[in-house]
Amino acid sequence: MKILITGGTNGMGKGVAKVLAELDNQHHEIIVLGRSQQLGDATIEEIKNATKNPKISLILCDLTKLREVRNAIDEIHKHHTFLDAIFINAGLGYAATRVETEDRMDPHFQVNYLSHFMLLLNLLALLEKSSHGGRVVFNVTRGGEIFWDNIQMTRNWHYEKGVHQAMVAKRMLLSILHKYYQRSKGSKVAFIGFEIPKTVWTNQINLIPRGMKIMASIMKSLGMFISIDDCGKIMAPLFTEPQIDNYKKSGKFLTRKKNRFVEMTEDPKILNSDLQKKLWRISVELCNDKITREIAEKFTQ
Repeated sequence: MKILITGGTNGMGKGVAKVLAELDNQHHEIIVLGRSQQLGDATIEEIKNATKNPKISLILCDLTKLREVRNAIDEIHKHHTFLDAIFINAGLGYAATRVETEDRMDPHFQVNYLSHFMLLLNLLALLEKSSHGGRVVFNVTRGGEIFWDNIQMTRNWHYEKGVHQAMVAKRMLLSILHKYYQRSKGSKVAFIGFEIPKTVWTNQINLIPRGMKIMASIMKSLGMFISIDDCGKIMAPLFTEPQIDNYKKSGKFLTRKKNRFVEMTEDPKILNSDLQKKLWRISVELCNDKITREIAEKFTQ
């Protein structure tokens, strides 16, 4: 399997990358998408040394910059003729104040959702060429809402609202793509949402205020956190299981309970066709990218 992981230099992404690199006699090829050359190189070297798998590579991309997303898309197409899986994972969490990206957007909306929208649409053709059945796994959580008249959150900003808004958008996106591919005869690309059952202990702990950090440490001592490696072990089957099993999960919002994947009830607003179309139009417009627009038009024909 050839698997692209966004946000693969830290947290959940790194845990998944490491576990997948070691599975099946180091058979899988892992492509890590990250924004830092230094951290990316260190991550690649760490995973190679830990797993003895030489098939680990880095694609540089700062998801706060749509121009870098386009560059990453072009580089992936240049070096790869297919992909078997993509982990839509990278995201921003805690932030003390609101800032804007160079594209004049709220960074939580752009990084956690919009840049992934653009990346994924431009890589669907590579997933369609997978001999194992292409699959996209979205790192998502329940809850949240989209602020349709304030998507960039210039008013009433809070980082948690920004995170949850992006999660809703990602869940809508997986539903849209699932429905499209279900209608496409012969297509075997699956789109799966997954909420990790426990909070993952990541480097985000170093970014939060002291009071929150103390509370998190207490929660960790009570067993309310899991390591990034344990996260990787929990999620690994979604990337490596047989196509027939994976395709049955397409369009579903899952979590893990008692050592099995279970489906969660989705919010009806997520599945609302009119709201999905509205988000789609907004997303295409905000990407402001000719190739992305041309790909998106195929989904509305």
